Amino acid sequence: MAKTLIEVKHLKKYFDVKGKGLLHAVDDVNFSIMEGETLGLVGESGCGKSTVGNVLMGLLSATEGEILLAGENIVGLSRKERKKYCTKMQIVFQDPYSSLNPRKSIRQILSEPFKIHKQGSSKEIEQKVKTLCEEVGLEPELLNKYPHELDGGKRQVVGIARALALGPKFIVCDEPVSALDVSIQAKIINLLIDLQKKMGLTYLFVSHDLSVVRHISNRVAVMYLGQIVELAPTDEIFENPQHPYTTALLSAILNINVSNNKEHIVLQGDVPSPINPKPGCRFAPRCRFARPECFENAPELKQISADHFVSCFFPGQSEENAGDHT
Repeated sequence: MAKTLIEVKHLKKYFDVKGKGLLHAVDDVNFSIMEGETLGLVGESGCGKSTVGNVLMGLLSATEGEILLAGENIVGLSRKERKKYCTKMQIVFQDPYSSLNPRKSIRQILSEPFKIHKQGSSKEIEQKVKTLCEEVGLEPELLNKYPHELDGGKRQVVGIARALALGPKFIVCDEPVSALDVSIQAKIINLLIDLQKKMGLTYLFVSHDLSVVRHISNRVAVMYLGQIVELAPTDEIFENPQHPYTTALLSAILNINVSNNKEHIVLQGDVPSPINPKPGCRFAPRCRFARPECFENAPELKQISADHFVSCFFPGQSEENAGDHT
């Protein structure tokens, strides 16, 4: 039976905006990821999904909450204490160009993790780099080239190889294909899936592309303004969405079969400010089904069926009764 590898409890990340207040980028987020599982984290730009990944990796400090890696809380560790966790968890960044040092060759980039953690002599590191290239399908002749000499797909493969160098079990994939051509995206996604099967990797896959998320994820968490509003197995999310925001997101997916395309739901109203947010449900100002109580109290993320959690007072509302409450 698979064990829980990552557990996030009441995670918060606030930014102090001078003269205005606190920006609630991540506000009381809870989820867990099992060993060998991929959790897709989706939502529109600015919802806080990349911030969650950065806080998990220690690139941003948490304001409150716990992040348990195999049962150990890694929040609040010093830089020195955090170093040992680099061998257990890594990140693949969105932009495969800006995330690679342009002054270093691919060989130097892939050698660096081994040197920092003192894992072998120069000769041993060279062999490890070659083995790494074999695992990700990177041609050895590219080792002497620099990032600008590679196309976007190859650069991202280098980023993936670097993340794998120290043998981590958990990887945050922060929109790893959004900066790539569509023709290259499938190759990168299939590579991530193959590596997961081969190495038993666990992913947090951050993306705004629902089609990609559906292909790679076991479960999906939907974020809106710093909070998770729905969490369920992938098929359940796509076939039986219960939160009105999830329904609106899914309506934007185009199907190759035009007759299967759903009517696109255009959300009305303005997005509330994440700075000192008002009481109540944060989606209420744009929700077709909002009732007075939605503006007064914030709904909790509650289980409504097996493995399906929703943060909504009235989940599963249909278009027929939309006009009764708006």
